[in-house]
Amino acid sequence: MKKIILATKNPGKLHEFRSLSTGYPWVVLSLKDFPALPAVPETGTTFRENARLKAVSAAEKTGLVALADDSGLVVDYLGGLPGVHSARFAGEGATDQKNNEKLLKMLDGVPGHQRTARFCCTIAVAEPSGQVEYCEGFCEGQILTEARGTNGFGYDPLFFLPEWGKTMAQLSLGEKNLVSHRGKAFKAVLPILEKILSKSV
Repeated sequence: MKKIILATKNPGKLHEFRSLSTGYPWVVLSLKDFPALPAVPETGTTFRENARLKAVSAAEKTGLVALADDSGLVVDYLGGLPGVHSARFAGEGATDQKNNEKLLKMLDGVPGHQRTARFCCTIAVAEPSGQVEYCEGFCEGQILTEARGTNGFGYDPLFFLPEWGKTMAQLSLGEKNLVSHRGKAFKAVLPILEKILSKSV
């Protein structure tokens, strides 16, 4: 069975993608399977640039087809913040809790109708040859004033989906894969991976 690498150490992302990949003829590895690989600085100014940096580096260093996502939360009232800085919104090495606390503080007193936001995800699929393709996914919602739910990670407990009446952290993994930005982008990646991996080696 062929191997691909998801260029992340995030167990939540890996679990989501492995769940979506069930039944496909490949094994999904992660950066944890290659502990000697150096971290790739996310110096891009867009989700696409950061996804490309991570995917190309992983493909070059492992010789495997690599995919990497860069995703984040875009809050309209905050002019697009936290955006590409979502994972380190409260500073380098910030925990999910610290990031959520900072977001709530910046939105303190802002009424519900002005708390619109979306999760955005761009995935880069890189071949060792240097060829790169991209997929995107989006999920619209709004930011609550307090956390709800214990599933998921990141800003999921604050991100409310009106059509579901739940936060992202209150959804099951199956439900999340249906509606999430990453789930949509990952689904768009599957036929690209099939096409690439069906090529003769």
